[in-house]
Parts: sequence; structure tokens; C-alpha cells
Amino acid sequence: MKVVNLKQAILQAWKERWSDYQWAINMKKFFPKGATWDILNLAEALLEQAMIGPSPNPLILSYLKYAISSQMVSYSSVLTAISKFDDFSRDLCVQALLDIMDMFCDRLSCHGKAEECIGLCRALLSALHWLLRCTAASAERLREGLEAGTPAAGEKQLAMCLQRLEKTLSSTKNRALLHIAKLEEASSWTAIEHCLLKLGEILASLSNPQLRSQAEQCGTLIRSIPSMLSVHSEQLHKTGFPTVHAVVLLEGTMNLTGETQPLVEQLMMVKRMQHIPTPLFVLEIWKACFVGLIESPEGTGELKWTAFTFLKIPQVLVKLKKYSHGDKDFTEDVSSAFEFLLKLTPLLDKADQRCNCDCTNFLLQECSKQGLLSEASTNNLMAKRKADREHAPQLKSDENANIQPNPGLILRAEPTVTNILKTMDADHSKSPEGLLGVLGHMLSGKSLDLLLAAAAATGKLKSFARKFINLNEFTTHRSEESTKAASVRALLFDISFLMLCHVAQTYGSEVILSESNTGGEVFFFETWMQTCMPEEGKILNPDHPCFRPDSTKVESLVALLNNSSEIKLVQMKWHEACLNISAAILEILNAWENGVLAFESIQKITDNIKGKVCSLAVCAVAWLVAHVRMLGLDEREKSLQMIRQLAGPLYSENTLQFYNERVVIMSSILEHMCADVLQQTATQIKFPSTGMDTMPYWNLLPPKRPIKEVLTDIFAKVLEKGWVDSRSIHIFDTLLHMGGVYWFCNNLIKELLKETRKEHTLRAVELLYSIFCLDMQQVTLVLLGHILPGLLTDSSKWHSLMDPPGTALAKLAVWCALSSYSSHKGQASSRQKKRQREDIEDYISLFPLDDMQPSKLMRLLSSNEEDANILSSPTDRSMSSSLSASQLHTVNMRDPLNRVLANLFLLISSILGSRTAGPHTQFVQWFMEDCVGCLEQGGRGSILQFMPFTTVSELVKVSAMSSPKVVLAITDLSLPLGRQVAAKAVAAL
Repeated sequence: MKVVNLKQAILQAWKERWSDYQWAINMKKFFPKGATWDILNLAEALLEQAMIGPSPNPLILSYLKYAISSQMVSYSSVLTAISKFDDFSRDLCVQALLDIMDMFCDRLSCHGKAEECIGLCRALLSALHWLLRCTAASAERLREGLEAGTPAAGEKQLAMCLQRLEKTLSSTKNRALLHIAKLEEASSWTAIEHCLLKLGEILASLSNPQLRSQAEQCGTLIRSIPSMLSVHSEQLHKTGFPTVHAVVLLEGTMNLTGETQPLVEQLMMVKRMQHIPTPLFVLEIWKACFVGLIESPEGTGELKWTAFTFLKIPQVLVKLKKYSHGDKDFTEDVSSAFEFLLKLTPLLDKADQRCNCDCTNFLLQECSKQGLLSEASTNNLMAKRKADREHAPQLKSDENANIQPNPGLILRAEPTVTNILKTMDADHSKSPEGLLGVLGHMLSGKSLDLLLAAAAATGKLKSFARKFINLNEFTTHRSEESTKAASVRALLFDISFLMLCHVAQTYGSEVILSESNTGGEVFFFETWMQTCMPEEGKILNPDHPCFRPDSTKVESLVALLNNSSEIKLVQMKWHEACLNISAAILEILNAWENGVLAFESIQKITDNIKGKVCSLAVCAVAWLVAHVRMLGLDEREKSLQMIRQLAGPLYSENTLQFYNERVVIMSSILEHMCADVLQQTATQIKFPSTGMDTMPYWNLLPPKRPIKEVLTDIFAKVLEKGWVDSRSIHIFDTLLHMGGVYWFCNNLIKELLKETRKEHTLRAVELLYSIFCLDMQQVTLVLLGHILPGLLTDSSKWHSLMDPPGTALAKLAVWCALSSYSSHKGQASSRQKKRQREDIEDYISLFPLDDMQPSKLMRLLSSNEEDANILSSPTDRSMSSSLSASQLHTVNMRDPLNRVLANLFLLISSILGSRTAGPHTQFVQWFMEDCVGCLEQGGRGSILQFMPFTTVSELVKVSAMSSPKVVLAITDLSLPLGRQVAAKAVAAL
């Protein structure tokens, strides 16, 4: 018989009562070649025929079951066919369909093309919707039956529906497929959510607790599908987090002027990567602040830390609060953190002793003011600390009973900064004397450093500096003036100049320099600072044209300094004198060295230079420092002697107002300027005891020791101690400057790979990450672009990647990659701007991205093996042949970090696809596991977007990575291609 269509074939089989296997054989005869059974819609045709009557046709159902078991039809076609049946009043038909679902709903799979796998996701979503509708219909009938007094039938069917729902949803694989389907078909998911609400309303009226709890469980599972990637367990077995501690210490010691937002983001990144519970996270921040306060060097260092702790950190917490899910939760977490902190009595007592006050009290008040603590919590915590202090050793000794505590002074200085900024906004020409009074008050005692620390911690230092630059510029424009007006102008020039130098040395020159001065006028002080002021890491050329101004003006200045008993103030152009003084000093030095001038004349000249305005002496010493560097050992004596002459104060009646206060600041500026050159020439100059701090953290490296030894020693000490202290941070920073990023990173990684104890390697990772925060961007480029590829491609180094150091290095690499990637769109911090940048072109030549030329990295890959193709994939893997999500998102590949990440993932992909397994393969697995462990739900900016899509199928073959959640995490589900790749990988598990 020639069969015309499928329906006829099924009817013939039913009439002749073929057995299931007979039916399958004959079907294959009727339809020998061409279209598959799914295209012919076999599953749908069988169900249509089986469900014609009030009860299902058992023979035709047996054909469908045989077709499912022998894989004649795909699961997706069966699920789609079932979801089209909507007459829920026919109990027996519904039960038959539920039985068919029972055959395979917990072991769905698909090994076809990506489109077929996406089809399975969609079919499962339709089937879930059908099941929910069926459950709702059964529940409705049960409710009606209860009212009519015949509950039994409805209850049985509802139980069956819930059982199938539970079975389908309890499989993580099914939930992963539904997660993909939800992103593919948002409207269908909305229908499912509506269905869930309706079902909840119906079930609420049922009395059977077992059915209700089963339904609630299914509802919870469905609602968890959209967020199935964001569940992370928090670390509860640890109480100390050295990374948080070090990040806070680093910021407080080196970057008080930095904006709060980058710090907040960095801290949140650490919190997420290490899964730290909020109370312990906040506690660690406070612990670091107290340790910083206790450790801080006296003077400016102590004031900086006080401002950081009491002004900046509360602001940081206010911003952290926005990241938390509820205001109430966060205030409770802050309260818990303080409860834990109060148990650390020795730490608090030590801090109280250092600051001569109840630090916790000040901190609690500040947090309460910022809305971080409720009033009840604040009072309760204050009372506890007060009771604790009663039992403490006497914290106030007699000699410091009169000293005002710094926290109180800093908190009072903050509103003063705002007032001074307002005063500075006024027209300077109207009342220069009044302004001079304000500035004079600022110079007394430690007022200036208090105000600067408060301004730095609250982000006002830049505008503070800008106002002083404007004031300094104002004094360079003179009009007709009296003697008194001239002395006021000289003082305003001098004080503003000295203050700006002091700010630049204490907080970095980038605070002073305006961001973009395109087309605007360039002010005198900015010009002088950029060209003439010695700074760490800046070498000046004493013969530079900036030190060689107009010769006639220089001659008149030399004459003025040499002949006058003192400099006349009226009509004096101080900024010109400052620019000409370097050339004048050269003339005077030459005259002295050639015997034209005697030492007495030199003394008179230096007295004249520093007699009225100290800024002339600062400009003279700035040039002398650059000059001394260029001289031979035997030629330096007279220059150094001149610096000595300029450094001491002038003991004279005839000085201008606030002379002693100005000399204090001048001495501090000169000491900073000369420090490098004095160290290099092994000379000592006794600067007057200024009352300000000597230079903290200066000259930390031991002489005559190789810097590699110093690095390994200091790292060993830090590792033993378990946390990084301020002094160590400064030593690491100096070594990073001296050795360069590659040397620094490479040697520390070598130290990490030597560790053999698991707890030591984990601690080392936390500490190394925090040390690398000194310049995270550059360290990451070196680590991922040079060090890791070197280890992964050289088989002689594979042994060093074994567990535990290998696991630790993988974790460190992931942390660095994530931190740099999340922050590299922002601004580099001030301490990182000073360091020499790698040239972008270097990375472009190292990691090219065109089709023609495989990158150096890929050539490296094959050069270390006998068989050139062992580590590279069968096809030539240049960037374009292995498509990744980053290319579809059109990420800028001129960015060095993006190039390095893309190449690292290419290397990972080729290692996974190669025939050689070893510790390097294991390392790649740990690296990927950590990437997944640190992921955030829906993070489109994840580093995993650089992974080629082809890697997913390779990764799933690794047993530890063959889970549906991992697949969802490593693919970019915001892209249709990403969803296809994920569906194919999950369906094949």
C-alpha cells in the first residue's frame, strides 16, 4: 500500500493492530529518505490521533513511547506537542500526557545543532507553562469538588501535576535551559509569572498542607531561575581579611586626596571576590583605621590618618550603603561591626592612648551624623566603650592632659576649610590686610596641616590649592602702591607660594596642576612648579632654558642682591625675581669660585635672598639641587655651602610679619627638596628644628644590600605576620619604583610558587593582591601578558603550577584581572600616575590582532614543543577565527588590558584543546573555576567575554567544570550566539 501521509500511516497501524516495533519498521519503509520525523511532526501527529476520544488511545500512545525511547522523535518536539493540548477536563488524557513527560523530564538532552538546543529550551519553557496551567486547572477543580463534596478525583490529578513539576524543576540542568529560554522569550516568561500568581491564589484556599507546601516549593524553584547565578555563600569560617586591611592602609598612607568612589569600588570588588559578610567587612575597615592611627608617624602623618579615619571613611561607608540591599540591614551590619570592634579592647586602648581621647566615641558620633547608625545603637555602643575605659589602664597622663586631641581638632577643622574657601572667593584687592590676617592665623602651630588634612580627606584640597594659585597670581599684578600695601602684597605672594609648595610635597603635585589648561592662561606658580621644582623621580636640567631668563633682568637682580642692604618692596615683581634667581645664583657662584666675591659677600647675598620673602630662597635652592647633581665630587662644596646658608633663618629685627612661621614651612620644603641630593652626595645639612615632622618613610632601604634580597625578606616578614603594615607598604612602593613592574611582579610570583603549605599560599594571595594595588593596572598587564604565558607554555616550568601554589596563582591572576578590568575605565590614582607607563604600542606589537600574523604569544606557544602544533589548535587561532563575546560587543582592542586578556583566553582555549595534559591544564581549570566563583549575575563587563565561544565545549569536558551553572556563568547570555553556545553545552551534559 502506498501511504500518502503520516496520518494515514498511523491510522493503518491502528486498524491492523501493529505492535510498536512493527510500526517503527513499517514507518521507516513508508518514509525511506529525506525529511526527519521532527520535520514531519511525528510526535504531534501521534498525540493528535491518540487524544481524539474522551480517553487516550493506548496503542497509538505505545507508538509514541516507542518513538521517544528509540529517539525517533526529539524531546523538544514531544514537549511542544504536549503543550498544545489544552482540554484539561479530560482527566485520563491529561494523566497519559503526564506519564509521557515522566519518561524523560528529568533527563533531557540534545546532541544536535545549536538551533535544535535552543529549540529544546523553548519547548521546555512551553511545557512548564502547560504544566502550570494544568496544575491551576486541577486545583480549581479540586476546589470546586471540595465545595460539592467530591474531592478525590481532583486531588489525585493535582498531586500528579505537582509531582511532574517538582521532578522537572529539581534538575539544575532543566533550570539552566529555562534560564536561557527566559532570555530568548521574555513574553513567555511573563506568562509563566502570571500563571504562578493565579495558582498561588487558588492554592491558598486549599486545606491539604502537603499539596500546598509542594506547590510553594515549585514556585520558589521557578522564581529562582532568573537569579540562579547570583547565589554566593559568604565566608563564615574566617574573621581576618588582610586584603581589606591592606587596601585601607594603602589608601590612608598614600592616597588621602584620592576620590572616594574608586576606593569604594575597590573595596566592593574585594568583598565580592572573597565573599566577605558585611559586618566583618566593615570591622576590617575600622581595624585598619585604628592600626593606621597607632602606626602613623608623628606630625603630618598622624594628622593625615586622623582625617582619613574620622572624615573620609564615614563618607566611604555612606557610599557602601548604596550597594547594600536595604538601609536597615546596613545600619544593623555597621552596628554589629562596632560590637565586634568593642571586643578588641587592647587595640582601642592603644589608639586612645596615641590620640589622647576616646576615639570610638568620636567615630560613633560621626557615623550617627551620617545616618550609618541609629541613635539607640550609638548610645548603647558609647555606654559599652565608656564602661570598658573605666577598667583600662589610666589613658590620660598628666603631661598630655592639656594637649588637644587630633580627632577633635580635625572634625573642627572641616567646617573651617569651607569658611576659608568662601573668604578666598572674595575680591582680594578690597581687603588684602584682612586676608593676610586669615592666612597668618593658618600658619600658626599645626593649623595649616590640620586644615590641609581635613581638605584632603573631604575632597576639597584641589579647590583649596586653586584658590591659592589665584591669590598668588593676583600678587604678580601690581598697581601704584604704598610701602604698607607693598609689604602686604609681598607677604601674600610668599605665604601662598610656600603653602602651595608644602601642599605639592605633602600631597603630590597633581593636586596643584589643573586638569586641562587648554587655551586658558597658565599661572606663574604652575609654570614654576612644572619646570623648576625638584620632586621624587623628577630630574631637572640646571642648564634648561627655563633657568636662563632675560640677562638684563638677571644682572639687575644680582646687583640688587649684592649692593643693597635689603630689598625694596615697592613695585617689586616677585614672580620675575623667582624666575631670575637661578641665573643670578649661577653668576654669584661663579664669582665666588673665581675669588671675585668673598664669603662675607655671599652671606650678605643669601641674607638678602631670604630676608623678606622665603620663596626666593626656595627657588634658589631648587636650582642649586639640580646644579649639584651635575657636579663632580670635588666641585660641590660651594654649592652645598650656599644651600646651608639659605636654609637657616635670618636673625634680624627688620623682617616682615609672620617671619618665624614662614621659615618653619620654608625649612620643611627645603629639607624635602634636598633629601635626594644629600643622600647621593653623603652630605648633611642641619635644617632648623621646625616643629613639623621630619620626613617619614624616607630612606627605608638598607644600604649595600641587593634589592632582590630586600624584597624577599620584607615579603617573608609580611607573610609571617599575616598583614601589611604602613612601613612595609612604603618599602614595597620604593622597590616597585626601583626595580620596575616586571622585576617586582616576577620576583613576588616566584616567592608565591615556592610556598608548599595551603594556608600559607592562601594568605600569600591575599597579601600579594593588596601589594599589587600599588599599581594594579601595570602589574596585571605584566602578570597576564608575560608571566602567566611564560609559565603555561614552557613545559620545564609546569611542575611549579601544581597544587597548592598553582591554585593560589590562579586565584591571584583572576583577582588582578577582575580588579583591573572593572576599574581601568576610571582614572589612575595619583600615586600610579607618577610611575612610567608601558607604551601602548608595545602591547600592540606583542599581541597583534590581525588575520595574517599570529601573535608572538601564539608563536611562543608552539616553539617550546617538539611538535609545533601540540599546543595550538588544528586551525590557526588568530584573534578573528575564534569569535568571542568581546568582539560582538565591539570592545576596544587597542586597549592593552583588553589585548592581554583576549590573548590569555586564546592560550587557555588552545591548552584545553591540545592533546597534552599536565599541571598547566589543571591550572587553566582552577583559573576558570575562580572566574566563575567571582562572577556577578548579568555582569556583561566580565573578563570571560574575551573567551572564544569554542572554549565552552572544551571546558565542559573537564569533570569539575561540567555543570549547567558553570556553562551559564562562562557564556555571555546577553548575546543570541552566547545563548546558542550555552544551550548546546547544557543540553549535551
